[in-house]
This record gives sequence, C-alpha cells and structure tokens, in this order.
Amino acid sequence: MKGFRSAAAAIVLIMMTALLSGCLYPKDQLGQYQKPPKDAILNVQTVVDQFQKDTGLLPIQNSDEKTPVYEKFKVDFDKLQRMNYISTIPDTAYEKGGSYYYLVINEEKDPTVKLMNLVLYQKINDLEASVMAYADANGGKLPAGQKLYPSFTAIDYDALNVKEPVLHSIFSGSLLSAMMDPSGHVYIDYGADIMQQLSKLNEGKKPASDTDLRMILVDNSDFVPVKSPLYKLVNGDPQAVLN
Repeated sequence: MKGFRSAAAAIVLIMMTALLSGCLYPKDQLGQYQKPPKDAILNVQTVVDQFQKDTGLLPIQNSDEKTPVYEKFKVDFDKLQRMNYISTIPDTAYEKGGSYYYLVINEEKDPTVKLMNLVLYQKINDLEASVMAYADANGGKLPAGQKLYPSFTAIDYDALNVKEPVLHSIFSGSLLSAMMDPSGHVYIDYGADIMQQLSKLNEGKKPASDTDLRMILVDNSDFVPVKSPLYKLVNGDPQAVLN
C-alpha cells in the first residue's frame, strides 16, 4: 500500500508539473530560441543606467539569498513604466510573452543587463520534477547514469521513462546535456561551451583555478548560463563543482 501511495503521488506531481509548465512557457514562443535584437538589450541597459544615476538604486525585483546568481536580479519593467523611464517593454521579455528574463548582473560594481532563456529554464525544471518524482517512488534512488564530473552524473532517461530534452546552447547553438547532483537537482552541462571559449584565450590570459568559469560565457555574450553549476579549472579543463 505504501508503494502504491508513493507511485500515485509521483504521478500526481508529474501531472501538476505538466499543467504548470504550460503556464510558465513564454506565450507563442514555446520551444523557440530566437535572440533579441541587440538594440533592445542596449536600450534596457541605457534605461537601467539612467535610473541608477537619478535614484541611486537599481530597477530590479527583490530576490532572496538562495536564488542562483544567474536568475537573481530581474529588471523591474513595471517600475520603469510607472516612473516613465520606458514607454514599452521589449517584445522578447517574459512580461510581454517573450522567451527571456532581462537580468542585472554585477549589480554592485558594474550593473550589466543580460538575458536568461526561459525555454531552457523550464525544460530543466520539468526534468528535475520528473527526477524527484522518480526518487520519491523508488525509496530515494536517483535515475543516475554515467559519472560526468566528481559530483555530477548523467541521467538515465530509460529508467526515468521520459524523453531526453533537446537543449540548444544559447552561446554556441550546439546541443548540450542535462546532468544532476547527488541531491537530484538538475543542471545543464556547459563544459563544452566553456572549453570552446577557453581555447580562444592566449596562454597568459588563462583564468586562475579559483575563477568561476561561467563568467567567460557571460563576458562574451548577452546571455547567462541558466541552470548551470559552478565551474572551476581542474588540470586545464573546466569541471563542474558543487557550490
């Protein structure tokens, strides 16, 4: 009876996740990875800079300390509209049914507008819900595949009985894989993208071993590596590590 209840709970969780995800996917942009025009990002950056100059504050929504760094400070478009800093919200913003959150990173030293892709974000959330449901129904056992890094494994999709999600890198356009930590939290493996950027650096510009390598991706694009773990340089290669 206990096993039946666990299985039933798992099915309900998956159904609820599917219903919720239908609401969370950006309207009319489902599954798309179209990139916003550069001027839209530059315009928002200009407005953010002006708002800070005028008020001494940043137009960002509140977040807690547990929010991952690349999901944390969303631009508060409602405030910017109320205070007449913008007339319209960018079409690619979530608030207008688009596929991106506009974020502010480096908020203390150099506030910079970057974009977080919501299609990738929701795909990983959906997958993590399936992993957690599987663990609940199987006494805490995770659908672990081969080891990818010391603290991360691939996901056994056959055991999970779901299709592997198609994850197109917002940085390179190549296909990336999902992976999970020992607690069942799911991430995108950006190791290949980071390695590609590292290969472009001169030997004297190689990052230190304690550098968060995700910054290499952020510094060379308008986007953030959503649902990413921390990466460090280990023996010359990028390695995902637990925070």
